[in-house]
Amino acid sequence: MDNGYQVIARRWRPQQFDQLVGQDHIVRTLSNAIESNRIAHAYLFVGPRGTGKTSSARLFAKCLNAAGGPSIMPDNDCDISQSIMNGACMDVIEIDGASNNSVDQVRDLRDDCQYAPTQCTYKIYIIDEVHMLSTAAFNALLKTLEEPPSHVKFIFATTESHKVLPTIVSRCQRFEFRPIASNVIVEKLKMISASEGIKVESTALDSIARLANGGMRDSQSILDQMISFCGDTIKEQDVLDVYGLISADRINQLASFLGALDYKSIIASVDEYASEGRDLYRILQDLIAYLRTVLLDSIEKNGQTNVLGTVHTNESIMRMLDALQRGEQSVQKGLSETVNFEVVLLKAAEESRARAIDTVIKQLVGTGLSEGASNSTSNTQKKK
Repeated sequence: MDNGYQVIARRWRPQQFDQLVGQDHIVRTLSNAIESNRIAHAYLFVGPRGTGKTSSARLFAKCLNAAGGPSIMPDNDCDISQSIMNGACMDVIEIDGASNNSVDQVRDLRDDCQYAPTQCTYKIYIIDEVHMLSTAAFNALLKTLEEPPSHVKFIFATTESHKVLPTIVSRCQRFEFRPIASNVIVEKLKMISASEGIKVESTALDSIARLANGGMRDSQSILDQMISFCGDTIKEQDVLDVYGLISADRINQLASFLGALDYKSIIASVDEYASEGRDLYRILQDLIAYLRTVLLDSIEKNGQTNVLGTVHTNESIMRMLDALQRGEQSVQKGLSETVNFEVVLLKAAEESRARAIDTVIKQLVGTGLSEGASNSTSNTQKKK
């Protein structure tokens, strides 16, 4: 039985451009286009999942079809605006590129473009995951996309822009949606939690933002799941347990073990994570992210840092990072995740203290030259 519950990600979908967070460059450009009446016939929205592509497409469609003409502040209470945001407007057609990717379906779309909108100013086609269209389907769309009827606008969205034909891209205005910063996600989740009457530890919000990896929708879905798990109070440990993470303090501790070449503690830590059912691949990603901050600290301090408990140079930290990144695939897809994770960590620790061959050669050459020059001077003085 349907209880009418709507998930947080849908309830908190932006209704105005000023509610779209983390994409200020998109908001500014589209708003200026509406205000100056410089509205293109085709747009391509590119970016990772959950960053606002479909929401922006719906908002833009709503603004273009505002009751009094295109406006960046349309009336959200009017029937047209509500039907657009609910995906029920006959003149704003949302198409899933993955399941409507044949040339015949695109030809039907092309024929449908010739008919005027029934209730709106513009007939707008929003094609999600447009990269899933076949080459023949893309080619069938080319002429219409280049010179569409004046009442037709196209908005394409994709997570994989490299799969979209260059001939399609060149006919569109391209907008790059960026991963949303963790602090922006945290602030949005704080506001949502307060409005929903949910108490969430700040460290729990940090962990959720870390999991979301730049996706606002992902973060809201995680928050929704945590509310189902915890009720009205969410603690950091709850998030860590549900998603198999470890705390930031334990990540820092593991990095210190690597920096100190403490092999016993590294192996003991991995055994502990495995026995707790933690996600080792996710721990590896968090460790890489933390060591990047250590590298930045070293760069700011003229090439050395003791954040790991021992002195490390830029070079040693970069070698450690390189070893961890090389091992990502083996941890993610290897037959024995635990063993692979241990080996990757031990190699990273070992390589952090290894000296680059070219550095050693330069030092040896420099030493040899200086000794040669010194001996030559000494021999000359003896002859005199």
